[in-house]
Amino acid sequence: MPAPTLNSVLLFSYGTLQDKAVQVANFGRELVGQVDHMRGYRQDWVEITDLAVLATSGQTHHPIVSPSDVPVDSVAGMVFQISEAELAAADEYEVSDYQRVSVPLASGLTAWVYVKA
Repeated sequence: MPAPTLNSVLLFSYGTLQDKAVQVANFGRELVGQVDHMRGYRQDWVEITDLAVLATSGQTHHPIVSPSDVPVDSVAGMVFQISEAELAAADEYEVSDYQRVSVPLASGLTAWVYVKA
């Protein structure tokens, strides 16, 4: 994947932002990405109570990640090149259990990702 252009950013998703229906609902298009990993993180689950997010994802529980004390822990996902406007739409979609942070990925890329707040 090329480095982000002037008007784009990289977003890493390990959860529902990989779902085509969620992408179309939030970005108006399906995203194309590549497989990558976050090292030093572990995945858990969070219950979703936001009705709009429930309607979009169709899932009552979403994955959520947090830093791990086990260095070999890794979370698989996809890295997408998106616009700043699409990143703002992703911010609106994610519930308050998540915060957006910048993380280095196994590929050497650095991307925004939503982790446990």
